[in-house]
Amino acid sequence: MGLGLANILTILRIFLVPVFIICLGYNKPLCALLVFIVAGITDALDGYVARKFNQITTLGKVLDPIADKALLISSFIFIYNSSLEIKFPYWFVVLVISRDIYILAGAALVYFLKGHLDIRPSIFGKATTFFQILTIVSVLIANIFYLPEFIINGLIYITTIFTILSTLVYTFYGIQFLKQLK
Repeated sequence: MGLGLANILTILRIFLVPVFIICLGYNKPLCALLVFIVAGITDALDGYVARKFNQITTLGKVLDPIADKALLISSFIFIYNSSLEIKFPYWFVVLVISRDIYILAGAALVYFLKGHLDIRPSIFGKATTFFQILTIVSVLIANIFYLPEFIINGLIYITTIFTILSTLVYTFYGIQFLKQLK
């Protein structure tokens, strides 16, 4: 059996990350926005195709979160370091990336202690991802069209709240899981 359409879409999303970064490097927020939107569409499509046509694979389960995190983390780092007029504050970029590192380290710890890992996204994790995406899109739009600063700042603070809440929820889940090992 070949890669399947779902995995091809995920791989396409991974290849869109450097294209997105190049758009930012050349100070082309419209190009970056369009690439980000196409990447988002491939994310929605790969999940749909995998479920609808029974193309859920181990490779897809590994590549999909890698593609998602590569795009999101690249967005925060490269928008912050770009020559765009409107960017993320440094503390926000550090918080978002630190959360992902913390959750990855916790998942690795659980995996090494238990021998397997069954992660199910919490509602706070999904909300965090939603607001991260919305914040990225809004910052890119604000560099193309006028968008009041309070909207960007409001989204950054809402995303911050969900980032912190999801970190606490995943920490609680991890601690509960580790208590079951005794």
